[in-house]
Amino acid sequence: MTNLSSKLEILGESAKYDRCNYINTNVENFLTKSIPGIYHATTSNGCTVPLFKVLMTNKCSNDCAYCINHNKHHFNRAEFSPEDITQIFLDYYLNKYVDGLFLSSGIYKDAEYSMENMVEVARKLRAEHEYTGYIHLKILPGSPYELIKRAVSLADRVSVNLEAATQEGMDKLSTTKNFQVDILRRMKWIKRLISRNKNFAPSGQTTQFLVGAGDENDRIILKRASWLYDKMDLKRSYYSPFEALKGTTLEYHEEPHHNRSPRLYQADHLLNSYGFALEELIFDADGNLDLDVDPKYIAAQAHEESFPVEINEASYKELLRVPGIGKVSARRIIHSRKLGKSFEKLIELKDLGVVIKRAEPFIKLNKNYQSTLDF
Repeated sequence: MTNLSSKLEILGESAKYDRCNYINTNVENFLTKSIPGIYHATTSNGCTVPLFKVLMTNKCSNDCAYCINHNKHHFNRAEFSPEDITQIFLDYYLNKYVDGLFLSSGIYKDAEYSMENMVEVARKLRAEHEYTGYIHLKILPGSPYELIKRAVSLADRVSVNLEAATQEGMDKLSTTKNFQVDILRRMKWIKRLISRNKNFAPSGQTTQFLVGAGDENDRIILKRASWLYDKMDLKRSYYSPFEALKGTTLEYHEEPHHNRSPRLYQADHLLNSYGFALEELIFDADGNLDLDVDPKYIAAQAHEESFPVEINEASYKELLRVPGIGKVSARRIIHSRKLGKSFEKLIELKDLGVVIKRAEPFIKLNKNYQSTLDF
């Protein structure tokens, strides 16, 4: 196949399974079929950024049971050269269709060959075309150290997809990837490289978990995520709900409940952004989060000894444990108190962004209970 447009339709579509924003499986983020490969990523602060998001190739030597590109699947395969990607991206960028590049790839021949092609795209953009904008490179499992070093020196952000949370979980999904060696070792290299040079991948590294493809429960997944934040300086985890794709080994496997990934995102936010410990989260007997109620609310209900908190005295950490109070509203409360403000009415908190309906049972104002909660 030599036609770039035909390749782009195939490889742009294949790229949608790599997450690079907070939202869940929303294929509508791939903006328009008339301009393939444009993906609207939503950042953590709600901004929308158009990216050129594509695979270098869907040719792959791995046998991942969940992946449409696995090595035993017979379908249309395509491959871009570094020159192809550079040409298409610059055309999109100069026409203001996109603001950045997200580049991934199947592992054709071996990890070194495929990773080198991706790094060459970044090199050409930076060195030959003086592009200074956003580049996110996917680090392929098994990539050599020197190529990873080159990648983090050129990219704003890099990521290695874990997919599974444990070696046992990976073994059930693929026989061609070693969890400890091909993935975790590469993440350690990335952490070391970034820590030694502040100009390397300034937006850090991220990862993706595939939720529901195996039998790992939410506790196991979040335990790994918590470990990654602590040990690998991970910036963010993405929780991609498993899709039973035709042509894959798992095409008849049950898909996860539609609320499972959103609950994992909420719990992850508590761990990574709100300073919660894994032990503060509440799981059911099977080790999973409640599908109907957000984990922060359930955690508050389960720790009745900590509530209600006195808004006029509570620390920032204590305020963050209150359902309905986020980081912004907690900072506003602390700031107002420093200016001598004493809160007496719920409407005063509402004006600062507190969700009163959720927070009311868990707070006191000047020692007065606002409502009661049946714990």
